[in-house]
Amino acid sequence: MIELFKHLFHLDFNWVFDHYRDSIYVVLFVVIFIETGLIIMPFLPGDSLLFMAGMFAANGKLDLAFILGSLAFAAILGDNVNYWIGRKLGLGVFEWKIRGRQLVKQSYLTKTEQFFEKRGVAAIIMARFVPIVRTFTPFAAGIGKMKYRTFLIYDIIGGILWITSMTLAGYFLGEIEWVRENNEKVVLLIILVSVLPMLISFLKSKFSKKDA
Repeated sequence: MIELFKHLFHLDFNWVFDHYRDSIYVVLFVVIFIETGLIIMPFLPGDSLLFMAGMFAANGKLDLAFILGSLAFAAILGDNVNYWIGRKLGLGVFEWKIRGRQLVKQSYLTKTEQFFEKRGVAAIIMARFVPIVRTFTPFAAGIGKMKYRTFLIYDIIGGILWITSMTLAGYFLGEIEWVRENNEKVVLLIILVSVLPMLISFLKSKFSKKDA
């Protein structure tokens, strides 16, 4: 398992697909669930993994319909677990420490709350496409005791849109020869585009503080 996560963090998806073969569906399900369901693991490369899964489906190595259905379920299930962790445990999780270091960063929750303030409940859908924020959004909704029915509706919509769009992007673009030959560059571009909203928000807040 440690070896798996090491290759995931290094974006070595070809290694993951080559070594897990028939078990790759389980790996994909677990990774998407963990990224959306556990606030201690917000850095897993969900977007790029979905894109690569779509590419492998285009090559006939994965069943497209199955990964769309199973991963949408994983994303929705993860968010719901995260929501109830926030609702039941609340801010207490920020007291968790390992070797004196805080396990969950308060700054991530703060950024997520600001995201909520700007976009309201629609943030549940939009956050799906923003790394880190997508992990903390259901948790923040739970802490804020958002009405569960409202959260669930938006969460299902967001989960399906995220999984479908990223996977189908990989599926259709994977048929382009340049994309197949430069998949590492494409993955890095996806990560850059994913974190761009956070980067813009950070720069805006930094310059606004300077102006003040």
